[in-house]
Amino acid sequence: MSRYRRVRIEGGRFFFTVALADRSSDLLVRHIDILRRAYGNAQERLPFETVAVCILPDHLHVIWSLPENDADFSARWSLIKSGFSRALPNSQIRSASKIAKREKGIWQRRFWEHAIRSESEQASHIDYIHYNPVKHRLASRVGDWPYSSFHKFVAEGLLPPDWGGDFRESTGLFGERTVG
Repeated sequence: MSRYRRVRIEGGRFFFTVALADRSSDLLVRHIDILRRAYGNAQERLPFETVAVCILPDHLHVIWSLPENDADFSARWSLIKSGFSRALPNSQIRSASKIAKREKGIWQRRFWEHAIRSESEQASHIDYIHYNPVKHRLASRVGDWPYSSFHKFVAEGLLPPDWGGDFRESTGLFGERTVG
């Protein structure tokens, strides 16, 4: 059995993409309250700071800052994914492999992480997170998507309410900051 190796940076900041197994599903927004509870419960058990987040129907993007002397983001994702899965009705057919591993088959087994190493890198990832609903054509403007930390950034004066513009007037960029 191969072992997947992940970077260990105690007190680090990380960008994550976590996806459902069924990428055509809308479970995350249809059951947003269950996801929020699972997320909050995990955060109580194993504290971390959410820097930015956006929940889409079939995946989510988030930046976390872990506590000093702690690098275990995998345990936190395990709590969130299992808490969400357990709270959903058991209504789908599972493979023998999923049953043997006590998985409902809702999530992709792995997630993608990237260590954030600078403030400018973090700013680019925050932009990507906030613009993602527009990129996926789920909203015309960033502010139209309700499941995003964008609204908190606006309330704190960190971003203007019209940040990102309107996709109908798009330049082809996906919210990334341009250098120049």
